[in-house]
Amino acid sequence: MSINPETNVQTVLGEVLGPLADNERFKAESNFLRGTIAEDLKDRITGGFTPDNFQLIRFHGMYQQDDRDIRAERTKQKLEPLHNVMLRARMPGGIIKPAQWLAIDKFATEHTMYGSIRLTTRQTFQFHGVLKPNIKMMHRMLHEIGIDSIATAGDVNRNVLCTSNPIESELHQEAYEWATKISEHLLPKTHAYAEIWLDGEKIEGTDEEPILGSTYLPRKFKTTVVIPPQNDVDIHANDLNFIAIAENGKLVGFNVLVGGGLAMTHGDTSTYPRRADEFGYISLKDTLTIAEAVVTTQRDWGNRSNRKNAKTKYTLDRVGIDVFKAEVERRAGVKFEAIRPYEFTGRGDRIGWTKGIDGKNHLALFIENGRLLDYPNRPLKSGVAEIAKIHQGDFRMTANQNLIIAGVPDDQKAIIDQMARKHGLIDDGVSEQRKNSMACVSFPTCPLAMAEAERFLPEFVTQVEEILEKHGLPKEDNIILRVTGCPNGCGRAMLAEIGLVGKAPGRYNLHLGGNRAGTRVPKMYKENITVEQILIDIDELVARWAKERLDGECFGDFTIRAGIVPEVKVSKRDFHA
Repeated sequence: MSINPETNVQTVLGEVLGPLADNERFKAESNFLRGTIAEDLKDRITGGFTPDNFQLIRFHGMYQQDDRDIRAERTKQKLEPLHNVMLRARMPGGIIKPAQWLAIDKFATEHTMYGSIRLTTRQTFQFHGVLKPNIKMMHRMLHEIGIDSIATAGDVNRNVLCTSNPIESELHQEAYEWATKISEHLLPKTHAYAEIWLDGEKIEGTDEEPILGSTYLPRKFKTTVVIPPQNDVDIHANDLNFIAIAENGKLVGFNVLVGGGLAMTHGDTSTYPRRADEFGYISLKDTLTIAEAVVTTQRDWGNRSNRKNAKTKYTLDRVGIDVFKAEVERRAGVKFEAIRPYEFTGRGDRIGWTKGIDGKNHLALFIENGRLLDYPNRPLKSGVAEIAKIHQGDFRMTANQNLIIAGVPDDQKAIIDQMARKHGLIDDGVSEQRKNSMACVSFPTCPLAMAEAERFLPEFVTQVEEILEKHGLPKEDNIILRVTGCPNGCGRAMLAEIGLVGKAPGRYNLHLGGNRAGTRVPKMYKENITVEQILIDIDELVARWAKERLDGECFGDFTIRAGIVPEVKVSKRDFHA
C-alpha cells in the first residue's frame, strides 16, 4: 500500500482507491487512540463526546448512544439527547467466573440507566446506559475483577469467539486457550486505555503498533475458533476463522477460513454479505503467525478510501482470493495444506442439562434476546446472581445470546436446577422456534436502528409459532429466524433461513434461503414490506413447505429447491442479481 503525501490518495497493488476517508485522519491524529478523551471526561456541560472522540472511544470498547424513545421530547424541552455509553467487554470465548458475574451484576443494578446485563452475539456482555460521570468507575471496576473492554469495537480485531460446548472438556479447553492467545496477540499495544481509564502512569517513549499499525485497520475485524460439528459462532459472519481439527480428542491444527462478513448498506450494490473462503489447514504452531499475516495483509491492502468497502471480504474480492492467500503465506513463511474434512450439522446451543466427558454437568439457559433483567414473575437477573453465589464452576456466554452454567458437580445439580426454575430461567414450554430466533438490540439505544428488533421479536415469534402449528408441522420443526434493525448485521440475519433487515419503522426487507448449518447467505425475497405482509408471506411459504417438502427438508433448503429464491453461491455476483 502507498499513500501519496500530496494528494492523500491510497494505491494498492497499482490500483488507485481514492482519497483517504476522514476516519484515517482522526486515527492518525489520535496519538495512538488517546485523542482528547481525557479532557472530554472533565466537561460536565455535555453528556457526550466531541465528534473525533465519539469515534475514538469505540477503540476502548464503548459506543456513545442516547435514549431515542425520549429524544423528541428532550428536543422540545431544548435539552440535548440523553447521552450515555454502551460498553462491550472483552471476553475471549465468553467465559466468566461467578465472582466476576456478581461484580458486573452489582454495577448494572446501581450505575446504569436500564439495570440490565445484555448477552450479545459477540459472546460477551454489554452495559447499556452508562452516564459520563460513571464511565471511569466502570472501567476501574472491570479492571479490579480482571476484565477490560480493549478493542471490542473500532478498527481492530474484536472479541475472539470460541465454541461454547463444554461437553468435550479437554478439546474445548484447548480451543478456548487458542482463542485467548489470538485475542492477546492481536490487541492494540498502546497504553492509552490504562492512561485514560485507570489513571495509569504515562510511559516514556513512543507507542508502537507492530501488527495493527499507527492508523490501525481499515475497518473492524472479527475472529473465531470453532469446534465442529457445532457452528455456534457463525463462522461466515467473521473475517478470520480457525476450525478445530482433532485426532483422538486432542487438537492437532486448524482449517483457516477468511473473508466472511454480513454488513451491507441499503441501496448500495457494491456492498453485500459474504461467506468466508477456505484457505487451508495449518498446524497449531503456526496459528499466531497466520493470524498476524492475515491481519497485516488486510491492514495494508484494505480500502481506506471507502469504508463501506473496507472489510476483508471486499479486499478478497478486489485483489483475488489466490493473491491474498499467497501474500499471507509469504508474510507468515507458512504454506497452507489441503483443507482437512469437517462438517457442520447445527449451530444452536444445547438448551438444558448435558453431561461432559469429565463427569461434570452443564446447564444451558435460553435467554431471549440475551437480555437479563428482572421481569414480573421472572426475575432472571436476580436468578443468575443467586446461582453465582453458590456456583463452583464458571459461566459461559454464547454467541447465540444464551448462558451456560458450566462445571456443576452432581451434588449441586438439583439445587441449581431448582433456583433456575424458581427465577424463570428454565421454562420447559419454550418452543424450538423461539430457541432458534434471535435479534439485535436496535431501539431505543442503537443510533443506527431503522426498525425494531429486540422489542419486536418475542411477539413476532409467537405469530410464527402459530403459523407452524396451523400447518401441522411437528414441534421439533423450526426455522432459523433472525431480525436486525439495520443492515449492519449484528443480529446475523444474513445467515438465517428467514432474515428480516430493518428498512424503516415497521418495515423490513425479507430474505429467504439460508440453511441450518449457517453456510449459506439468504436472498432478498421482498423489499421494504410491512410486518402484516411478512406474516402473510410466511404463512403462504410455510403452507407450501408443509405440503411439498422432501423428507427432513429444512425450510431454507426448500425455498431454494422450490425456486422461491435463487441460491446465493457467489455473493458479489448473486446477492443483488
